[in-house]
Amino acid sequence: MKPFMDKDFLLLNDTARTLYHQHAARMPIIDYHCHINPAEIAEDRHFSTITQVWLGGDHYKWRAMRSCGVPERLITGDGSDEEKFRAWAATLPMLAGNPLYHWTHLELQRYFDIYEPLSAKNADEVYRACNAALQREDMSARGMMEKSNVQLICTTDDPADDLRHHLAIAADASVKSAVLPTFRPDKASRPDKPDFGAYIEKLEKAAGISITSMDDLRQALLNRIEFFHAAGCRVSDHGLDKIVCRTASEEVLNNILQRGRAGEAISMAESEAFQTAVLRTCAKAYVEKDWAMQLHFSCVRNASATMFEKLGADTGYDAINDAGDTAPTLARLLSLLERDGALPRTVLYSLNPADNAVVATIMGSFQTNSSVPGRMQMGSAWWFNDHKKGMEHQLTDLMALGAVGTFVGMLTDSRSFLSYTRHEYFRRILCNLLGTMAENGEYPMDRELLSSLVENISYYNTRNYFGFDKWIK
Repeated sequence: MKPFMDKDFLLLNDTARTLYHQHAARMPIIDYHCHINPAEIAEDRHFSTITQVWLGGDHYKWRAMRSCGVPERLITGDGSDEEKFRAWAATLPMLAGNPLYHWTHLELQRYFDIYEPLSAKNADEVYRACNAALQREDMSARGMMEKSNVQLICTTDDPADDLRHHLAIAADASVKSAVLPTFRPDKASRPDKPDFGAYIEKLEKAAGISITSMDDLRQALLNRIEFFHAAGCRVSDHGLDKIVCRTASEEVLNNILQRGRAGEAISMAESEAFQTAVLRTCAKAYVEKDWAMQLHFSCVRNASATMFEKLGADTGYDAINDAGDTAPTLARLLSLLERDGALPRTVLYSLNPADNAVVATIMGSFQTNSSVPGRMQMGSAWWFNDHKKGMEHQLTDLMALGAVGTFVGMLTDSRSFLSYTRHEYFRRILCNLLGTMAENGEYPMDRELLSSLVENISYYNTRNYFGFDKWIK
């Protein structure tokens, strides 16, 4: 019987263990998509309690706690930090098979040297031990990144953001990890949303121009892309409920813009045409700036209207979208961008695991015109898929239908400074998969070949694909 989450956790054979301990574990981390607050790095925040760093903003945990009957007061409400921690500790034993169980214990082991399973029985003891550890100088925001061997992260930033924290971090020689912004223009793309008008006013101020037409909006976005580029941005991200590809005349687009600003109803077809127009403009600029583009899609946002009204977005009420027209629409969109000369290096993430083969085969039709291997990337197992089974399926589908050797690997997609263990989790799964293939005679038992695959997928592919050499210290 294997011990609980020991040093060989998830590594089921000798080759897997060698690949992980001697290669994957030694690779630095580049976290090219996350939701870390850059202000906390600029200020080098020290967290007072484990609840603040663990449960604050973590809708993964909030969702699990609700599933176990925890009242909202102890999730997002006015319960004390200690009460919320106890509620999480009591929830954890019910999460067998959930990645939160593994992540929680990896974080306890790596950051707090706590190796016993967390439950209601030892919650108070663990709470005190974690809080005491957080008072150490090396457990600040920057300290946790350094402890995790993080070389570079890309945060997620709105075009109207002034990026003052990124600029402060870049000017501070004491910050050992590079922190770059990511351009995410979702709010400028959705005239059907009730806050669109207010957002356009905010974008006008940031871009320094009045937005009364689509051409104005395009110029405003281009101005902000220029500003982001000067601040080190080399990656964009578009969050789409589903893949869109619908064209409309300039007259129609101008009409949608004006009505959206006025708060009038915008149909879904009109919104899709507007999203496509914004995406085409941005993608062309990305090509010119040599940026990579990420497309996140197949998500149902705010499924519970009642809870959205109470708590707002990103609070644990989203789901997987199965719109059903991903394949033809994605093919049309990539083809349209290609014809525009506006198809940059692109990472495609579908929240629906049923889309894995769709993404892998369609992206294979656009692997052209790039000096970087794997111009089109199948994004890592994301959100509802970043568990053991989801990662294995993503990797094996990519192996079967693409070139896993060019894969840019894992990311945290997280708001927590303790989440870098998700890279460890992925690397263990990767090494076990490749090690098992080699031991089964499905791939050569060639240490040089295997170690190269592991090191490239864990680190080097990411560094080369996004062109991060300039910022890595």
